[in-house]
Amino acid sequence: MLKRLFDVLASCILLVMLSPFLLIIACITAISTKGSVIYTQERIGLNRKPFIMYKFVSMYADAEKNGPALWVLHDERQTKWGELMRKRRIDELPQLWNILKGDMSFVGATRPERLFYIQQIVQQNANYWKLLQQKPGLISLGIIEFGYASSVEEMLQRMQFDLQYLQKVSWKSDLVIIAKAVYKVLFGKV
Repeated sequence: MLKRLFDVLASCILLVMLSPFLLIIACITAISTKGSVIYTQERIGLNRKPFIMYKFVSMYADAEKNGPALWVLHDERQTKWGELMRKRRIDELPQLWNILKGDMSFVGATRPERLFYIQQIVQQNANYWKLLQQKPGLISLGIIEFGYASSVEEMLQRMQFDLQYLQKVSWKSDLVIIAKAVYKVLFGKV
């Protein structure tokens, strides 16, 4: 309950404080891309339930015309503005709404993923399902220690850190993960 209270209060405060910044980002995104400013995608959350995750649009409209694809550094599918946003993870800020709604937490056992990739992961390691016994997060130990994955093999490697998180869930570990995430974003280490 305390974790949920923190998520609600922190996401409300950040949404209010960042609202002018979010409006500016939305305007620049609208100018730099066709269509919607917010990208929505179904992800799998707590207890394997699907939810809609929000992000600022960072890629061209037909980015996945050939099927699901993971983001890679200097991805040709992303707009110039999208590349700048991704560098500092600004495109993830609409997920504050997901946190407020209760789909996600600030720190989760893992990042929310698409069923397409989860099915490939669990074929090789069914322990992934353990991670969905908690809400996915805006950040996770795996993201902090391993980073973003550009293949299923890398997802499996990152998962080992996320499984470690489950063994030592505490306020202290969450605060350390948040502090590391803030440092990485501010100093461009993501």
